[in-house]
Amino acid sequence: MDSELKTWIVDDDTAVRWVLEKALQADGIATQSFATADALLDAFANRQPDVLITDIRMPGMNGLELMQRLQANDRKIPVIVMTAHADLDSAVSAYQAGAFEYLPKPFDVDEAVALVRRAARVAEEPAGKSAAPLASISSMIGQAAAMQDVFRMIGRLSRSSMTVLITGESGTGKELVARALHEHSPRGGQPFIALNTTAIASELLESELFGHERGAFTGADARRLGRFELADGGTLFLDEIGDMSADLQTRLLRVLAEGEFYRVGGQEPIQVDVRVIAATNKDLAEAVRHGKFREDLFHRLNVIHIQTPPLRERREDIPLLLRHFLKEVAAELQVEPKDLTPEALSVLQSFDWTGNVRELVNTCRRLTIAAPGTEIRAEDLRVDLGGASACENGGSGWIAALAAWAETQIDQQSGTPLLPIALPEFERILIRTALARANGRRQEAAKILGLGRNTLTRKIRELEIDA
Repeated sequence: MDSELKTWIVDDDTAVRWVLEKALQADGIATQSFATADALLDAFANRQPDVLITDIRMPGMNGLELMQRLQANDRKIPVIVMTAHADLDSAVSAYQAGAFEYLPKPFDVDEAVALVRRAARVAEEPAGKSAAPLASISSMIGQAAAMQDVFRMIGRLSRSSMTVLITGESGTGKELVARALHEHSPRGGQPFIALNTTAIASELLESELFGHERGAFTGADARRLGRFELADGGTLFLDEIGDMSADLQTRLLRVLAEGEFYRVGGQEPIQVDVRVIAATNKDLAEAVRHGKFREDLFHRLNVIHIQTPPLRERREDIPLLLRHFLKEVAAELQVEPKDLTPEALSVLQSFDWTGNVRELVNTCRRLTIAAPGTEIRAEDLRVDLGGASACENGGSGWIAALAAWAETQIDQQSGTPLLPIALPEFERILIRTALARANGRRQEAAKILGLGRNTLTRKIRELEIDA
């Protein structure tokens, strides 16, 4: 075994420690494991590792506190942070505390081994700042790999004021990402000014951005500060940047390049220190190729690129989002939050959500108001999802819904067999649907199902169906 590279692992989960030890040792990396951070710190008395892997949430001292202790003692060791609670705040906290990388559980063991090798090769860097107080951005929820990539990027940029371009479909949360970038940055205590460039008439947008002097045009009765001046020291978020006119693109380029501009009708240059975060649902590279967007401005904006994933690429997050927004809507309306039946959840998880999270939030509002009782059932979704459930779209959508349900159950049931859960529910749904179509006539329902009437009666009794 290569004794040159030593990795220590601290996690209160025995199984995680065992898996990491076996994977690292198989790759020739020496390991030592600890169940608590205190035990690991005691071991530092005589030696230290080349790389440290730590969980965040542990009994006693947690992973972030451990990192702060190491930094206080001038222990310059690359740290890989693991967590089963893979949310935005965990990612940002890890990076702000000086983590080399953030690894959400469950992880790929090959990726973990590769991270250890890469961490060992990285030159030592000055100790980072301790974690700053974090703002809560509760709507940024996601366990999917695509969202974890977004969280990682926000965390990596938490000490930076770089220009960022956010792209993604409508409703994917681009402004939420921009706010997170601002609030988890050195400018977090300064203004965050947002402007949707398509919401303002093009002839007024210049004044909106740069302000104007009194008398600059008809109706300019007083000096007005523009968004750039209002955002001085902070962040200006420009949404739908791809629709900006050519003239304004030129003026924006100058501000980004020189940090100054003139108010409309003004003679004196205005100096500002503003971080610009831009967003668009258009393909700006394609717009550049067609001469619809300035190439030099594109490169000025595209210093760091973040892609917000559509819901169809992060379906495993849909149950989390639904439960979160159903609770939020219920609190707004001062009612009890409604539960989703497994069938309704499967339908919603397989739906395409062309409007993404924004559409999902609106659906939660409508269902909270319109669905009878305390449960939202699959039949309640027909009207809300445009007259056809996701299971009806594309013919095979119900198969995708079933697959999504199975994946969710495997994650949540901890080894509970699937068929004893799925088959009774499958039969209940078919029998209820057939009975509803047959207006309760069992002979006709049995014919729809391809069963004998006596068999249908027996199943109604066994499955406790209210016929």
